Amino acid sequence: MSNKTTLNLEGINAHIVNWLKTYAENSGVKGFVIGISGGIDSALTSTLCAQTGFPVLCVEMPIHQAESHVNRANEHINQLKKRFPNVFNDRVDLTPSFETFKNSVPTCEKEEVLFLALANTRARLRMTTLYYLAGIHGFLVAGTGNKVEDFGVGFYTKYGDGGVDVSPIADLMKSEVRQLAKFVGVPESILVAKPTDGLFTDAALGGDRSDEDQLGASYDELEWAMLEKDKGKVAEDFEGRQAEVFRIYSQRNKINQHKMKPIPVCEIPKEFIIR
Repeated sequence: MSNKTTLNLEGINAHIVNWLKTYAENSGVKGFVIGISGGIDSALTSTLCAQTGFPVLCVEMPIHQAESHVNRANEHINQLKKRFPNVFNDRVDLTPSFETFKNSVPTCEKEEVLFLALANTRARLRMTTLYYLAGIHGFLVAGTGNKVEDFGVGFYTKYGDGGVDVSPIADLMKSEVRQLAKFVGVPESILVAKPTDGLFTDAALGGDRSDEDQLGASYDELEWAMLEKDKGKVAEDFEGRQAEVFRIYSQRNKINQHKMKPIPVCEIPKEFIIR
């Protein structure tokens, strides 16, 4: 299940940077704000934004975060600040806010349901923080989702990390993100790290789970399934692991359509309203 693509990395890099710069200029904003997780998607996004010359605020927002995630995030931020004078950073420790919220709402006896609800709450607290910072600085919130996450399996939190102003890497597959990240100089520690959303990182929330643990398939496998489904293939066209991966992708794609489509609006018949 390999995905062979030929990329003009220099061209892609220049295109995204120009797209971001043009959008910011036309919007009349002063810069970009990005949540830095220690993962490859946020590292690439912040590096692309930095190349625009606009001020870029990199924000670390730990909530019971694993030390390895924090170390990678700090390594990237420090490296980016050395490379680009327009980059600055902030740290907002959301652990106390998260604990206050958790202790203020009803609990749930179903552990897995509770874990997921609290994980999504973490993502939404971070989104709120980014928009607060964007508001006081006059910045845009730059999203970090890639194509498989945003339009394939819907692997993000609605109104959490899915709540953004611009999505510069959402037309790139994860394998393409890796190649472009290497091209723009993202630290090696981030390039080789196992992908994780960082939302299940303490014992109280079920331990550290990689994206593959949660999805049941690797990004390379999901990319393959996404491309095959676009060709009109169905699970019955495959056997063994391929059939299993195709079913995983198809199920995720189906149940997460509510994230990928516009919010449904109940349109009132004209005969019921005279305006």
